[in-house]
Amino acid sequence: MKQIVFCMDFNTETIDKIIGFKTIKNKEKINRLLEIDHLQYCNLGLDSTKSQKNNIKKNSRYIYRAISKINYKMGKRFLHHQDK
Repeated sequence: MKQIVFCMDFNTETIDKIIGFKTIKNKEKINRLLEIDHLQYCNLGLDSTKSQKNNIKKNSRYIYRAISKINYKMGKRFLHHQDK
């Protein structure tokens, strides 16, 4: 699998663009979306503010909703577990 480097600024256009790709398989789309989500959480630190943490959680919800457009069950499971 190719290494994909994303800018850490969350951009909903990037997520929507990934969803709209016709040339890559759904599994690869989900992998790219989860990589973005992963990178967000990895860059949180002890010095992160509560608003930064809430913003990342909101971004994750957007990503999980995008995943549910590809694989409904998987996306809903992510959303369900985030709400716990």
